[in-house]
Amino acid sequence: MKLSLLLSLCLTVGCVSLQAATPNIILMMGDDHGWEETGYNGHPHVKTPVLDEMAASGLKWERFYAAHPSCSPTRASFLTGRHPNRMGTFTPGWSFRPEEITSAHILSQAGYHCAHLGKWHVGAVKKESPVSPLSMGFHECLSHDNFFEMNPSLSRNGGPPELFKGESSAVLINEAIQVIERAQKAGKPFFQVIWFGSPHEPYSGLPQDLALYDDLPAKYPKQVKLTSNETGGATKRPQGEVLRERYAEITAMDRAIGTLRKHLAQSGLRENTLLFYCGDNGTSPDAALGFPHRGTKATFYEGGTLVPGLIEWPARIPKPRSTSVRACTSDLLPTVAALVGQPLPQPPLDGIDLAPVLDGTITARPAALHFWEYQAANRQKTDGEPYIMPELQKGTTPLVKKMGGKATRDFTNFKHPVITEEDYLGARSIIEGDHKLVIHEQKSGAPKIELFDLKADPAEKSNLAAQQPDLVTSLQTKLRDWQSSVLKSLTGADYRK
Repeated sequence: MKLSLLLSLCLTVGCVSLQAATPNIILMMGDDHGWEETGYNGHPHVKTPVLDEMAASGLKWERFYAAHPSCSPTRASFLTGRHPNRMGTFTPGWSFRPEEITSAHILSQAGYHCAHLGKWHVGAVKKESPVSPLSMGFHECLSHDNFFEMNPSLSRNGGPPELFKGESSAVLINEAIQVIERAQKAGKPFFQVIWFGSPHEPYSGLPQDLALYDDLPAKYPKQVKLTSNETGGATKRPQGEVLRERYAEITAMDRAIGTLRKHLAQSGLRENTLLFYCGDNGTSPDAALGFPHRGTKATFYEGGTLVPGLIEWPARIPKPRSTSVRACTSDLLPTVAALVGQPLPQPPLDGIDLAPVLDGTITARPAALHFWEYQAANRQKTDGEPYIMPELQKGTTPLVKKMGGKATRDFTNFKHPVITEEDYLGARSIIEGDHKLVIHEQKSGAPKIELFDLKADPAEKSNLAAQQPDLVTSLQTKLRDWQSSVLKSLTGADYRK
């Protein structure tokens, strides 16, 4: 009997130790949510009490970046740890490729139950798609091909779209809680990727959230362009009205995250759950107030790529702190792989393991950050062979914003067997240490080159290129070498190893 009790005790201790070493992981992302649009970063209007609490209790990134200043490319980097140009996800509406290895593939191998909830936008979500969430490592999903508003239409596990009544962030979190409960019943750790539809335009808000911002229409009368909720086409409206609705969406998303945090606490899961939040690119032009950073979504200045970045994980981060180490959405896959003890994929990665940042053992990023918008417009759809059959790339989930008269979105991706000098073009930048080089192609003549010291000049007002030509040349060379590596991947060479 003593031996039996001893074995039982050992098994119990072993199970507890295994559970402690196996964190649950939830990676959340807002849509078009820029760095400045949080209370904890000092925004003059928007109210984000839950994100503020996360910043006060966990790890706050002062310099967290989206890998690209637009959504589909950033999402591809988030899932794969690779720059989106490596897989032909050049701009919104370009899918990634079936051969890519995602964090869900890796965590599935580690015994996790993996679920995707919300915006996908790296391919069609229907079952037949070879790049749907179910095809790319997730066990279940409630997903949309693109973004969504109030009362979203979502596809469950690749099926036909279903209408879900309610505020969209709350809908996703309610579903996420049910997924957590299913994983617990199955005795598995859970991995969730939750990509909100907010605060992407067009905007809508609940009455109680709109009321928080009733003073804004009078403060911001200028007209801005956005999508009409009534027609799905382009319209112009006073910015104050737009901000009132946008900030109501952010506050509702913030509240939904609070619901999830409360569930984790009440279920005894908070201590060993890594809860992460970021944005997918900077603030959209219709909502940007012009400070504190230069640029907006779709630009390669800080305002286009700098986003909120927060982690709560009491078991690993017991005391609140902030870090100035630069991090990026490409870092998520190598980080979660390291945390669960799984090997990294063989293809070249652009992200790094951030575990040392979680422990406070490094104070500066050991590798450069690279950003690049491939000139997809130069690559006509007739130029190459489709990587995925067009029929499989057709979306099914409707949204308010119409394109070409359609309320759904289709995707594309093409084979690139041959690389030419033209493939190196496009806006791009590199950040090494505190220095950032930005290159913009001109329609004719030499490219526009800017060099900034981000520590001394975070608003990127002073171009130092003429004063430090040697540094410019060095960074240009490093950026070009990195581009060569990316373009080699674009040919499909990584998949032939």
